[in-house]
Amino acid sequence: MSHDLIGLRRALHQIPELGFEEEETRALLIESLRGLGRQRLIARTGITVDFGSSEPARRLLLRADMDGLPIQEETGLPYASTHPERMHACGHDAHMAALAVACGRLDESTLGDVAVRALFQPAEEGQGGARLAIEEGALEGVDAAFGIHVWNELPVGTVALTRGGIMAGVVEVEFVIQGRGGHGALPHRAADPIVAAAQLILALQTVVSRNADPSDPVVVTLGAIQAGDAFNVIPDQARLLGTVRAFDPAVEVEVEMAVRRVAAGVAQASETSIEVHWKRYTIPTVNDDEVRSIVLEAASRVEGIDTVLEDYRTMAGEDFGEILERVPGCFALVGSGGEGAEPHHSPRFEIDEEALSLCRDLHLAVVDVYVERRG
Repeated sequence: MSHDLIGLRRALHQIPELGFEEEETRALLIESLRGLGRQRLIARTGITVDFGSSEPARRLLLRADMDGLPIQEETGLPYASTHPERMHACGHDAHMAALAVACGRLDESTLGDVAVRALFQPAEEGQGGARLAIEEGALEGVDAAFGIHVWNELPVGTVALTRGGIMAGVVEVEFVIQGRGGHGALPHRAADPIVAAAQLILALQTVVSRNADPSDPVVVTLGAIQAGDAFNVIPDQARLLGTVRAFDPAVEVEVEMAVRRVAAGVAQASETSIEVHWKRYTIPTVNDDEVRSIVLEAASRVEGIDTVLEDYRTMAGEDFGEILERVPGCFALVGSGGEGAEPHHSPRFEIDEEALSLCRDLHLAVVDVYVERRG
């Protein structure tokens, strides 16, 4: 394993920054990429680096995300975050390090008519970094795209290269239940939003089981309920927050219609009003068959990758889906943990650093295979 790879990942791990605030992160990347390719600042705090011809027959995009999360790190590692309440708890430090070191190993003389663009993208965690990068030209002239995510649910040596959807689209749904408050001793003179919230919670459990095709994975989860602050007072309002996940945009539309029908029914029965706010964060991340075949061959060439999963999916979301909606591409989940590893977004999250060299080498192998097939 390359020590410059580990060193860069650990240096990045110490300076996590939130989306569109990655100034220190970008400065470290620029230093590590000094003298490589043609660099351009993009999407406020991101970078693109172009290799090969400026007018190629084809261009391949390699992408790494940059942002951390608003989490106080609890790993106790010697290279733990030095930024209070900020942490690389999702592996973006590994993504950046692997791609940056891969950039240093690219041999432009072997690219022929193919160009490579490395995109270090800010603000993946729900803030629209991919969309802004696209608006500012990150995909101009791009014919195919490839991205990697280290994945602690899989052991080192395993890579998921799934047919079709590999990560779900993510929606935040908010329910604002407006009732009529009153005294807890006189409930008949109120329209209780808490009772309506309870009815809504139970009714929403039927949305998936009775509205979605069992062969189409869907999740409807409620994560927060807020209402009242006194034991003897019926409040005027209750608020629920949840998420909807699906791999098929058409299924998401069907679920939204069902959710709104259920909310309208509960509102009528409880004599309350219920507003439904539907906010889409990411669309599904869907792999293209042809590009996936390139990545499959590339994975077969990487020493240390011994298992490839072609049907593994996760309901977690990723804004790489925005890129794959516009150009054919493939997203790979590279095992970095396995049994006993802390999950992503945990304050104790840490990867097995053996995964770093696999990520680096997979980037390089994808370039090689793409040049052989498309160059």
